[in-house]
Amino acid sequence: MTTPAEEALKTLNLPTGDQRREESPHRFADGGWFRFEIPSVEGPLVMEAVIDEAQRLEVPVHRVSEGSGIQLLTDQDILAMVRLGAAEHIEVSLFLGPRAGFEPSAMQAAPNGGVVRPRLRGMEGIRAALDDALRAYELGIRSVLVADEGLLWLHQALRDQGIWPRDLKIKGSVMMGASNPLSIRALASLGVSTYNCPTDLTVEQLATVRQVTDLPLDIYVESPDDVGGFIRYSELAPFIRYTAPAYLKFGVRNAPNIYPSGYHLEATAVALGRERVRRARVAFEAICRLGWEARMSPIPCYATDLAIPIPSPAR
Repeated sequence: MTTPAEEALKTLNLPTGDQRREESPHRFADGGWFRFEIPSVEGPLVMEAVIDEAQRLEVPVHRVSEGSGIQLLTDQDILAMVRLGAAEHIEVSLFLGPRAGFEPSAMQAAPNGGVVRPRLRGMEGIRAALDDALRAYELGIRSVLVADEGLLWLHQALRDQGIWPRDLKIKGSVMMGASNPLSIRALASLGVSTYNCPTDLTVEQLATVRQVTDLPLDIYVESPDDVGGFIRYSELAPFIRYTAPAYLKFGVRNAPNIYPSGYHLEATAVALGRERVRRARVAFEAICRLGWEARMSPIPCYATDLAIPIPSPAR
């Protein structure tokens, strides 16, 4: 016998549970099932190290992301990352700020206050984040990392007015915390281009997301300690099979949190960048042993859904 809740979900053609694994029918624009992302690439020096290590170890890198925030990058920092991304044909996604965790917020420091740390506080926070986005775009960035639904709503409204650039992609941060298919589909409706799922979702739960949206998912194969510290290389095959299209991400467990980064943490940030690439090599070798490397988006990737930065001739 089905419950009233199950009947209600069925009327909307929605899954009623998380038990089924169904191979995803969805793909990236180029037909690929998966891509590789290196996170926490904190500035041009770290990006140079990541690219160098990727070439040395023959690791495919489609996207890098940064977490300290655009507000802590100089124009020259951003321009350097734009040039590197354009030259290597790698998407560069920079975090929009400010955020409560960096500000004098009492709640973010409270035992149960962590939920507000990535959020924008007040309309001045929204305005500052919008300034971040437009400054980065002017300098050539075409992908920004967002952790606040209000900013997503604003991006949609401004895009309708022709103010928000239509080719500026929105990457949803893991810190948004949407953990079920309907919440993730709602983010897609607000214009998110890819969404970083919470690190502890099971393969079954991720497969259920695939039943309600074709939004590309960012999946941590290894996650930093402060978002779980999970090591899930044994699940590479089901990640690829059931969550495609997916960005496979490589954090490092048992490593310090370097946000916000800078010269004072440069050696650590560079070493972590290189180690993330080595972890990606571990995953790539496992994928090759499966014979699934052909399911990866090609390198270099020229698909229209990959937000490669565009250097300005005037810069």
